[in-house]
Amino acid sequence: MAKDAKPRVKVPKTASPGEVVTLKTLISHQMESGQRKDPDGNLIPRSIINRFTCDFNGVNVIDVKIEPAVSTNPYFEFDAKVDASGEFKFTWYDDDGSVYEDAKPIEVA
Repeated sequence: MAKDAKPRVKVPKTASPGEVVTLKTLISHQMESGQRKDPDGNLIPRSIINRFTCDFNGVNVIDVKIEPAVSTNPYFEFDAKVDASGEFKFTWYDDDGSVYEDAKPIEVA
């Protein structure tokens, strides 16, 4: 598991019913290719975020397959329409088997 993987998300605290809000996500992750060697000459195992998903109240908003050419610290910004209060759940999947999650509520009034 990548020790440095830290998800960060930005979700508005409130919205009007039916409003389209902008969500911003970033995960601090080294994105190790598996082709570099450590100081002792051993290959460093591959560790790349290969999928990102976001769900709102259990319904998928976005599902992104990430290819190996993605940069370190992948950033996503996207819009979602909210009709009711709830929670956005963000999930990043690492090809070393690690899963990183974060969740943020939004109040619709």
